Amino acid sequence: MMLLRILAAVFMFVGIFAGCLALLLLVILLVRFPPLLIAVLLACWILCRLLKVFRTSAEAPTNPPSTLQ
Repeated sequence: MMLLRILAAVFMFVGIFAGCLALLLLVILLVRFPPLLIAVLLACWILCRLLKVFRTSAEAPTNPPSTLQ
């Protein structure tokens, strides 16, 4: 059981480390290539707008379908 916990901790550490490294490399790329930064900001803006549109359309009341009797 102890070996399983150590193995799980190692996998968690490697996963967190890989995620932090990927985030750091992404930030370095964004700073080094400004067009990439503009593309990411534009994508985030478009996603925000789409989420706002879908959120308002989901909150709109809809009529239940009428059943034929």
